Amino acid sequence: MDQNTQNGFVVAEITTQGIGLVTFGHPMSNSLPGHILQTLADTITEIAQDDRCKVLVLQSQGNKAFCAGASFDELIAIEDLQTGLAFFSGFAKVINACRKAPKLIIGRVQGRAVGGGVGLASATDYCFATERAEVKLSELAVGIGPFVVGPVVERKIGRSAMSELAINATEWRSAQWAKDKGLYTEIFSDESQMDAAIQKLSTQLAASNPEAMQALKQIFWDGTEHWDQLLLDRAAISGRLVLSDFTKAAISAFKAK
Repeated sequence: MDQNTQNGFVVAEITTQGIGLVTFGHPMSNSLPGHILQTLADTITEIAQDDRCKVLVLQSQGNKAFCAGASFDELIAIEDLQTGLAFFSGFAKVINACRKAPKLIIGRVQGRAVGGGVGLASATDYCFATERAEVKLSELAVGIGPFVVGPVVERKIGRSAMSELAINATEWRSAQWAKDKGLYTEIFSDESQMDAAIQKLSTQLAASNPEAMQALKQIFWDGTEHWDQLLLDRAAISGRLVLSDFTKAAISAFKAK
């Protein structure tokens, strides 16, 4: 797929070492419109089932933002409950695809993560980041709330830290804060150092026992078996709120900044 497309892209490859690389991108700071969310979920599911793939790396395009979260253009265009549910279900599908993948997923966060981007980072099993990888759950600032990503963020950093992000929705938290809370496992001063660490760990995992890693993954995600329904229920809350006059005005004001 053309990585310069204005509609965004998702590409996947499996290296000769058995490392599956899933890369997404969008010109608007790697934001996530509905079609990208669906493709990303499908791609993660497909590559994780490929016997050639031993471990996954989830990453985004470029050297700036990791992911700006939901597409504001698409949010403001939602006019009915069904469309709202469908859009926010996209985030649920990606999180559940990561959760159900029988392979361990390494996250590569090169820059800021907002909203759904924090959810993506939280859905990985081991997440590397640079010092520029600040985080923010901005949903409440535009009249919604981090309902869909809330469970996966809370699972990773705890309810107290998730609540801090959700309530103070306009303030960035540093990469060091995210590491201290458990979202990032390691942070680096630049991308080259981070990539060297990712290559080292992914190569090591690709040579490890697949059955042992799959069993570990199941243990790590124990207690989330009900998330297929839970995240859909949360998506319905967001889908309803996005239709309110308050939220539409808040999104418009945010876009105008």
